[in-house]
Amino acid sequence: MQAARRRLDILREVELLAITPDATTLARSLTGSGIVPENSPEDALHVAVAVVNGCNYLVTWNYHHLAREDTRARIETFCRDEGYEPALICTPEELLEDEI
Repeated sequence: MQAARRRLDILREVELLAITPDATTLARSLTGSGIVPENSPEDALHVAVAVVNGCNYLVTWNYHHLAREDTRARIETFCRDEGYEPALICTPEELLEDEI
């Protein structure tokens, strides 16, 4: 119970990001381009919300659609072509690599 309470306390400090019309449009473009499969719109929205809100990192364990190196490169190029600076997509281990 105490661990759950600590996690909730930590989450109170986390800023919630808005799903804006620009994020929705970018997400639809990501699936429409085939970079993210059309049957995984939540993955495209995950990327788009991070990018549109100017996040530096998008941390994920989703190797199937996001964390693969070839997919990361395609997402980065696509976002830049759409006028956005992409978030660096990485796994938790990669993010903490220098810390461990």
